[in-house]
Formats: sequence, structure tokens, C-alpha cells
Amino acid sequence: MIALVWRELRRAWSSGGLVLPIAFFLLVAILFPFAIGPDGRLLARIGGGVIWAAALLAALLPVERLVTPDAESGVLDQLVVRGYSDAGIAAAKMLGHWLGFGPALLAATCVAAALLHVPGAALGTILLGLAIGTPGLAALGVATAALVAGLRGAGALAGLVMLPFAVPLLIFGAGATGGEPGAIKLLAAISLVLVAGCPFVAGAAMRMGRG
Repeated sequence: MIALVWRELRRAWSSGGLVLPIAFFLLVAILFPFAIGPDGRLLARIGGGVIWAAALLAALLPVERLVTPDAESGVLDQLVVRGYSDAGIAAAKMLGHWLGFGPALLAATCVAAALLHVPGAALGTILLGLAIGTPGLAALGVATAALVAGLRGAGALAGLVMLPFAVPLLIFGAGATGGEPGAIKLLAAISLVLVAGCPFVAGAAMRMGRG
């Protein structure tokens, strides 16, 4: 499993899976103040929600490369022949996907928070929420990638499939930054359900794709 996770990390780094999501995330943080205006109080009030929306879209960018290349090249078949379970392969992809963008996203959040005039007291809550929620985003990304693998227009379909299921993470993540009581606990519960369930969903989708 460690070898599979390391393989996913190397693929992410070599194909721009780290740079592109972080660059997109920071680009949103840079451009948003231009659209809203220089009102620091307004930016501080909505900054947490903007950061979460940007993180969600950044996690969606590398979805097409998570499963489709391995399915088309026969790598998934070879891994199954060697005794790996489909759910185990999906779990390794999920962990590799998160390690590829999650820690860097947390570091980039400090820069985005400064651009959006987010107060220091709220930054800690945002970072905690992202640390809890991004594993759920990674799990959802792998499950989505498995479901749309091999389909025409997979990139557009991935957005249509992933975004509705990511809405609860977005709601409670943004709610936690606004001081909503219990939002962090609900965010953790949803993220845990996604992390626990998505490998089996992705595994079933990959198994059906081979059939």
C-alpha cells in the first residue's frame, strides 16, 4: 500500500497535480478582492467561504488523472491480478491524492487569508476546518474519478457528480469559520463518512469498468 501511495504522489507531482490546484486556489484569492472591491470588512466576513469554495474547485482539477489513465493502460487489472483489492487501490489513491494537494493547500491558505483580510483569530479555525474537510474532498474526488472513468466528457461530468456531494462539506466548513456552534463536529462527521465509504464506492465502480 505504501508503494501505491508513493506512486500516486510521484504521478501527482510529475503531472502538475500539486502546482495547478494550488495556483488555481491562489488565483481565486487574488482575483476575488478585485471583483468585490477594497472593503476589508466585507472581505473578512466572506473570506472563509471564498477559501472553502476555492479549495473545493482546486480539489476537482486533478480528478481526470486519478483513475482513467490507470484504467486505460491496464494498471488496475495488473494490481488486481497481484492480489490488491479494488477498495484498497481506491484507498491508496485517496491518500496519495490528499497528500499531493492537502498540506500544500493548508500552507497556501495562509497567503489567501492575508489577501482576503481574514483576521488571525479566524485563520486557525479555517485551517482546522480544511485539515478535517480536505480528506473528505480527496475521497470524493477518487470516487468521482472512478465513476466517470472512460466516459466522454469526463471532466465536465466529474464536476456535475462531485459538486452536489461536496456541498455539505462546503456548508459546514464555511459555517465553522463564521463561528457556527457544532459546525466543526458536523464537518468531521461528514468527512469521516466520505473517507470510510468512498473507497468502496470507487472500488465497485472500477470493478464494473473492468466488466
